[in-house]
Amino acid sequence: MTSTTLPPFHLALPVHDIDAARRFYGEVLGFDRGRSAERWTDWNVAGHQVVTHQVDEHVNAVAGTNLVDGHQVPVPHFGLVLAVDAFRELADRLTAADTDFVIEPYVRFEGEPGEQWTMFFLDPSGNALEFKAFRDIDQLFAE
Repeated sequence: MTSTTLPPFHLALPVHDIDAARRFYGEVLGFDRGRSAERWTDWNVAGHQVVTHQVDEHVNAVAGTNLVDGHQVPVPHFGLVLAVDAFRELADRLTAADTDFVIEPYVRFEGEPGEQWTMFFLDPSGNALEFKAFRDIDQLFAE
């Protein structure tokens, strides 16, 4: 791509209970709700379109884990890279909502290239989410 404006991505997630997903993504995470029907809802995730679709069969959303910086990271997962203040605000909101973190908020790779705050948790249907923040966003792809 030659443009400096990144196109929004689209991601569809299976959920077992659309009402629980609506509470979690809307009230706990604070995402703006877009179009919706009985069994799906669009979410504005920093300008990206994430859609929760209710499915009738149980799907194991986490296929496995991978060891990163001493923690077992759930795979697959998705999330956002936030500004540090937004990361801290979200971590506080999740803590206040009694979120059961898979990996509690902490600084990963401290003092190394790519130092970042990170946290992992599951939505009510078991979809893994990671939110992170870099002290220096230019370190996003540091080797």
